[in-house]
Amino acid sequence: MDILAFAQGLTEALPTLAAQTPEVEETGGLTVNLFWILVAAANFAVFFMIAWKVVIEPLGERLQARRERIEQGLKDADAARRDRESAAEQRQAVLNEARREAGEIIQRAQKAADETREKGVADTQADIDRMRERAVADIDTERKRALADVRGQVAELALAAAGAVVGETMSTEREKRLVDEFLAQVSVASPAGDERN
Repeated sequence: MDILAFAQGLTEALPTLAAQTPEVEETGGLTVNLFWILVAAANFAVFFMIAWKVVIEPLGERLQARRERIEQGLKDADAARRDRESAAEQRQAVLNEARREAGEIIQRAQKAADETREKGVADTQADIDRMRERAVADIDTERKRALADVRGQVAELALAAAGAVVGETMSTEREKRLVDEFLAQVSVASPAGDERN
C-alpha cells in the first residue's frame, strides 16, 4: 500500500509542480511537456503495480500451483506405471510357479496311475497264474480220480468177463493180483497214449 500513498502524494504534488513550471509559448512545432510525461509515467507505474498485485502475481501463483500439480501427476503416473509393471512381473512369476506346480502334480498323478496300472496288471497276472495252477491241479486230481474209477470199473469188468469165460467167479487173491498187474501195464502204456491224444 506504500505505492498507493506514494501515488497520492505524487498527485497532490503535481499541481504545485505545474504551477512552478514557467509558461511556454505555443509554437507550431512539437513540444515536450515534462509534467505530463511524469504524470503518464506515474499512471503507468501505478497501473502496473495494481496489475501486478491483482493479476500477474495470482496468475503466477496459479501457474506455479498448476505446474506442481502436473509434475505431481507425472510422478504419480510414473509410480503407477512402475507398480503396474511390478504387478505384471509378480503375476507372471505366480503364473509360472502355478504352471510348474501343476506340471509336477500332473507328473506325480501320471506316475501314480502308471504304478497303479502296473500293480493291477501284476495282481491280475498273479491271479490268473494262481487260477491256472489251481485249474491244472484240479484237472490233474479229477483225471487221477476218473482214472482210478475207470481202473476199478475195468478191474470189475475184467473179473466179471474172466469169470464168464471160466464159468465161475474169480475171487481169489491171485486172480485179483493178475488183474491189477494187467491194469498197471495198461496204465503205463496209457499216459503215452494220452500224450498222443
